[in-house]
Amino acid sequence: MEITKLYLNKIQKVLNYKNFKDIKVLINYLREAWICKKKVFICGNGGSAGNANHIANDLLYGVAGSKGVGLDVESLAANSSVLTCLANDTGYKNIFSKQLLVKASNDDVLIVLSGSGNSENIIKAIKVAKNKDMKIFGILGFDGGKVKKIINNYIHFNVNDMQISEDMQLIVMHICMQTLMLEKKFIK
Repeated sequence: MEITKLYLNKIQKVLNYKNFKDIKVLINYLREAWICKKKVFICGNGGSAGNANHIANDLLYGVAGSKGVGLDVESLAANSSVLTCLANDTGYKNIFSKQLLVKASNDDVLIVLSGSGNSENIIKAIKVAKNKDMKIFGILGFDGGKVKKIINNYIHFNVNDMQISEDMQLIVMHICMQTLMLEKKFIK
């Protein structure tokens, strides 16, 4: 039971500490992408890759439900054939950026999920997104790493715990999802 109490205390501390005002920026990016029929791309590594896949489902289907149309969203971590091909042929650092070069357009949205903020493949994806004039948002843990220094819009949870960082990614995105669910009647 002790680990349960410690873990929940860490989450509570992070939730009490963080000001969620920056979440409005992310919600606005998602709302605008939905209204303007722009694409949303999400990327992350490890558990954050799993979260990217989960969040893509929530925004594609969960936001609108069975009788609506959700956002045009893709997890760049979802296609194992593409990932392993790009990693093998061009290097792991290019697995997300090469996809964005082909699929993304200006004013599309890139959401990066990173515990450390230092993954080279995330940084390369951000560089491509900037060159394409995409809107970029990060959900970061630890000290925010290099990503915090190269993007303007992010939520940073200053917690040195990868699992708490990944939990917070889902909390933020579920807040976005539920906000958009309430607005779906206004989106055509």
